[in-house]
Amino acid sequence: MIEAMIELTGITWNHTRGYLPMIATAQRFCELNPEVSIGWQKRSLQEFADAPLSELASRFDLLVIDHPSIGEAVEGDLLLPLDRHLAAGFLAGQAANSVGGSYASYAYGGHQYALAIDAATPVSGYRPDLLRRAGVGPPVTWDELLGLARRGLVAVPAVAIDSLMNVFMLANALGGEPFSRPEEALPEAEGMDALELLRELVQLSAPGCLERNPIRTWQWLADSESVAYCPFGYGYSNYSRPGYAANPLRAGGLVSLGGRTLRSTLGGAGLAISRSCRHPEQALAYAEFVASPLIQRTLYVQAGGQPGHRGAWMDPSANAASANFFANTLPTLDCAWVRPRFPGFIAFQDAASKLVHDYLARGGAVREVVGRMNDALAEAKGLRSAGQAQGQNA
Repeated sequence: MIEAMIELTGITWNHTRGYLPMIATAQRFCELNPEVSIGWQKRSLQEFADAPLSELASRFDLLVIDHPSIGEAVEGDLLLPLDRHLAAGFLAGQAANSVGGSYASYAYGGHQYALAIDAATPVSGYRPDLLRRAGVGPPVTWDELLGLARRGLVAVPAVAIDSLMNVFMLANALGGEPFSRPEEALPEAEGMDALELLRELVQLSAPGCLERNPIRTWQWLADSESVAYCPFGYGYSNYSRPGYAANPLRAGGLVSLGGRTLRSTLGGAGLAISRSCRHPEQALAYAEFVASPLIQRTLYVQAGGQPGHRGAWMDPSANAASANFFANTLPTLDCAWVRPRFPGFIAFQDAASKLVHDYLARGGAVREVVGRMNDALAEAKGLRSAGQAQGQNA
């Protein structure tokens, strides 16, 4: 029996979708490579969204990351550029089989810093039984969505980070793409309208939405005897799988607003390798194993993962096991909007999320909220100090 001589450590996030596929792929990889041992740890979903990578990259070899952190990771020289180590043909296959912009979201400055092993964006989810009982179907338009909300049938994940993502989505639908100008997170008119639309929906929705992230929302929907529909929440195929939730959910696309189908904000996760990794050859081999087409559509998805490879989303077995979650939501993934990734974006995202959440909870001068978000962007980019921003808003 060969004892493992090479030890790798990894960090992912604390959910079946994020943790179990890494455990399963590590177990199988180490069976095939008995000289290697891989140990995975997990962190909360909130930490996954906004915790800095600098400390994690010094402690772990393998990092499951969110793409908006790429700019800071590159500026800090925290990650291996995978294109300098993996075969060009393999990476070309990954790019050609990306789910939406997932693969490209981990490219920065001409290099590829992670493999898109997981893909997600806000999608709709619902309980067919409860909608039937209410005598309605899934809404098609924003007005129909508000009508369902007035009947107490709607839940929206509206914690701070998700609320910001939804404001981006609504601004896009209104024709005001975020970050179109260097010092502008949101154009004023569209940003104000987006905030007001989201606040109206949250106020009409079931109580507690401001404290629920997507995971808690999907679980609540699966357990509910009254709330039947979520219009947009980062998709988790797990809740559409028999045996995972008491009442499996159906997933689908997004409603239209002003004649435009909503374009949600891309999420997902990538597998990166720390610069501090002492065994990069084995780490690279494992990363390629996890992202390979075969593993993505078999072991990865069977272990509860939500793959980043397009072949898995189109696979009949994966769809049969998830009430067609993958096929039904793939068009929404393909048109999802990708956030900026410049150094400082995570600081902006944290500040702007709090501004949006506070407005949804308490109301206030919506023009001022947009102005403060734009100030937070300028500060994050180093274009303006915090004191200057406060002075302009005084």
